[in-house]
Amino acid sequence: MEWFRFDERVGNPITEFGSDFIMSKIAITEEKTHITCMYLQVGGSIGYHPAVVNQLLLVVKGEGTVCGEEREFISISEGEAVFWNKGEKHETRSEKGLTAIVIEGDGVTPDWMASPS
Repeated sequence: MEWFRFDERVGNPITEFGSDFIMSKIAITEEKTHITCMYLQVGGSIGYHPAVVNQLLLVVKGEGTVCGEEREFISISEGEAVFWNKGEKHETRSEKGLTAIVIEGDGVTPDWMASPS
């Protein structure tokens, strides 16, 4: 399991073309990819299971805990993300509720892990 941030504190300011915003790169993929939004209600969970493909979970609202195969839960909240490799067992829980964007596919790699082109 790899943990990282994607909130505005780690983004890059964009000013080209009169723009004024911050952009945080998230992932690179060259293969079929599924992008979903998951809503965990208060006390909700995504049970312990192996990732069918590479999986990137980005918390956009709320907070919870996540674990990998070692079953050691760590806290995760808005603006933070976690990446699991294909086959890696993992779980997500939330006592207060959590909304996350999930990007999954064999070719999904978090942007910070990608090799320079």
